[in-house]
Formats: sequence, C-alpha cells, structure tokens
Amino acid sequence: MNLLGIDFGEKKIGLAMATGPLSEPIGIVKNLKGIVKFCQEHGINKIVLGLSEGEMAKKQKKVAQRLKELTGLPVELQDETLTTKEAIMKMKQAGKKVKEREEDAFAAALILQDYLDRIKE
Repeated sequence: MNLLGIDFGEKKIGLAMATGPLSEPIGIVKNLKGIVKFCQEHGINKIVLGLSEGEMAKKQKKVAQRLKELTGLPVELQDETLTTKEAIMKMKQAGKKVKEREEDAFAAALILQDYLDRIKE
C-alpha cells in the first residue's frame, strides 16, 4: 500500500511517502493540486494528514474533506503536535543543515511514521 503523509501549512505543504513500514520525506508542494498530482503519479492508496490544535485543526479538517473529494482516497487524521520542532531537532542531531523547505517534509515523515507505528500495534 502506498501512503502519503502530509504536514499541512498555510504557506507550504510537506509530503512524505511510505510503501512499507518506514516513511520517507519527499518534498513540498504549495497547494492541493500538487497533492492530487502526486497521488495520481505515485499510485497513492491512502492519505495521512497531520492534525494540530485550535483554528489550524479546523482548517486541516476542511482540507481532509476536500482531499477526499478531489482524490477519492481515504484520508486519516494523525496528531502532529510538535512534529516540526521534532523534525528540526532530529535533522540537527543527524548533522543535517536545517533548510526551511525540508523541515516540512521531515515533519510529514514523522506524522506518517507515527501513523504507521500506531496501526502496527
């Protein structure tokens, strides 16, 4: 099964993918059209969207519904509390320079990995 993990932000959207038990950061897109195109090109079977709190959570839930409509795919919500900060910390620990464009893809990979670990249990 091909899974797409998403770290949704208002300015950019981080993407990660998993074809097995491990997620991998892919990159970023700027809008939902980019997500739809990625899903079509990579045979995605399910989308996992990070869910934060407050007003952003409301927006993310609307995005989840819109993605269901646009792609016809199931969309699961996964808690993303502090994933961007965790992604930055892990990138630094690995000796990787933290580039703003990469941190969103790494956050998406953490969201997707948390989902994979949760369903495995």
